Amino acid sequence: MIDQLSVCLPNRPGALAEVCRWLGEQGVQIYAVTVAESVDFSAVRLICDRPRACAARLTERGLLAVTSRLVAVELEDVPGALGGVLDRLASCDLNVEYAYGCSVGDRAVDVIKVTGEPLEVKLAETGLRLLSGADLYVVDED
Repeated sequence: MIDQLSVCLPNRPGALAEVCRWLGEQGVQIYAVTVAESVDFSAVRLICDRPRACAARLTERGLLAVTSRLVAVELEDVPGALGGVLDRLASCDLNVEYAYGCSVGDRAVDVIKVTGEPLEVKLAETGLRLLSGADLYVVDED
């Protein structure tokens, strides 16, 4: 599993640009971003290197920032690959809350938020080769 960085931003012009610019100034590599907006705020989800350190630094800057654990799977570049992964998750009674894709180098990676208990046992039952943080980014110690 990997860590995803989530940041709650005010829903105003430039808020996302400010955070992404700041992350760039810190030397952070962003691999994927997805934004869900509401009237007052936006929930920004990022796959980046050093996600836990970024969450701590963004919190120090007064933003609500957390990390959460997601499944990361490298997909074959063939029609139906994602459907096959999702079928395997469903067959082990794992629910997909959300998912999005990214590329890391020349690899196509889908990141998927799944729920089901016991999660680690059910993930092992899928037989999927799950990527770890070390496969994608620098693993934080903080």
